[in-house]
Amino acid sequence: MEAPPNSGRKAVLVIGAGDATGGAIARRFAREGFVACVTRRSADKLEPLLAQIRAEGSEAHGFGSDARKEEEMVALVERIEREIAPIEVAVFNIGANVRFGITETTARVYFKVWEMACFGGFLMGREVAKSMLPRGHGTIIFTGATASLRGREGYAAFAGAKHALRALAQSMARELGPKGIHVAHPVIDGAIDTEFIRSNFPERYALKEQQGIVSPDSIAEAYWQIHRQPRDAWTHETELRPWMESW
Repeated sequence: MEAPPNSGRKAVLVIGAGDATGGAIARRFAREGFVACVTRRSADKLEPLLAQIRAEGSEAHGFGSDARKEEEMVALVERIEREIAPIEVAVFNIGANVRFGITETTARVYFKVWEMACFGGFLMGREVAKSMLPRGHGTIIFTGATASLRGREGYAAFAGAKHALRALAQSMARELGPKGIHVAHPVIDGAIDTEFIRSNFPERYALKEQQGIVSPDSIAEAYWQIHRQPRDAWTHETELRPWMESW
């Protein structure tokens, strides 16, 4: 009897595979033999990441996809499952961090931030769960932030969306955990080593020399360890912050 299509292969899907955290997560799982499937709204921006993963000897596929569009998310998951490999790990990593005073926050801004930071997570989670449930295993990870736990001045839209994503993750974990699907919500509580922090917060970025901001590679390692956890000791929520971060 012939082996079924994609036999023995497994994919990691990273929604929002930017130049920092998302890319690091994809590379970390690729080093463990996963086929890296990564998305951004502009597929062209994925080329450096794809080239890096392939140069390291792993397989990678990039997709231009808008996580807010239901039909695009449905088609994306179906295509990966049909043509590439079963999705064993799915990571929702879209940021949407913007600052607006409450009186300057338009309905359009608030709704767009919610779509990016929460609704897209729902669409990804729902679609990959459909594929994982018949197999009885898989890992779904939603990237959280300080705003997932508390709202600050100027971040009403972002905090509202991240709180909602956290609630989604909790509901999914309670529903899917007993069926073999590990749902986790790591909270990144601190500045991440990104071009945005380097350009806009140079004083904070200077703390990198003291390991005072979060390395994307360290986040990726934590995600890998979450996926590797045995079923008798699963983590749902964990907080990652630099040793010198005030909290």
